[in-house]
Amino acid sequence: MHGYKKIADVYNTKFLGLTLDNTLSWRTHIDTIIPKLSSASFALTVVKPFLSQDSLKMVYYSYFHSVMTYGLIFWGNSHYSNIIFRLQKRIMRIIAGIRGRDSCREHFKKLKILPLQSQYILSLLLFVVDNRDYFKVNSEIHNTNTRNKLNLHPPISNLSVYQKGTYYSGIRLFNSLPSQIKDLSHNRNQFNHALKNFLHFHSFYTLDEYFNCNRI
Repeated sequence: MHGYKKIADVYNTKFLGLTLDNTLSWRTHIDTIIPKLSSASFALTVVKPFLSQDSLKMVYYSYFHSVMTYGLIFWGNSHYSNIIFRLQKRIMRIIAGIRGRDSCREHFKKLKILPLQSQYILSLLLFVVDNRDYFKVNSEIHNTNTRNKLNLHPPISNLSVYQKGTYYSGIRLFNSLPSQIKDLSHNRNQFNHALKNFLHFHSFYTLDEYFNCNRI
């Protein structure tokens, strides 16, 4: 668990407002931000007739996105994050001017807004790149020269809570990146640019979509 503790230490001053319940489900924190996100959705509905789509996007980033992404690397993999994604799709329909049953995926792509799980992937992978000292690569553990030698080394654990946690999930997401993006991890700006383009192009709704895409 040492990796998770190190990551928690990095963020212990930045995310003092996060609330984790005794089931480690993050439901309490998500329940706390739902009213704020619902208020942002209502506000966008009110101002939509008076603002351009670009201005609506600015309102989205100021009042919805900023709340949605707060501490996302910790709770984005939670089952309850689906509640937030439904709210995000509702607000996307407001911005794009589409009906409640219409798909949002192409509008996420068109407006260059990342769906919740894509944003989670971006946030967590940028954290991994910014804190590489907390991670080991396979070549540091094994001397064999394999194609995965530059992948991050996952710690051994059978605990599902740990496997869904920030440290383990960050390793798994990084190792599943296309090699041409992974190779840019030494340059934060290039990595960020390439990763954003990749995520905008695919507009992943789920982590399964991400992992399955990279197997093709």
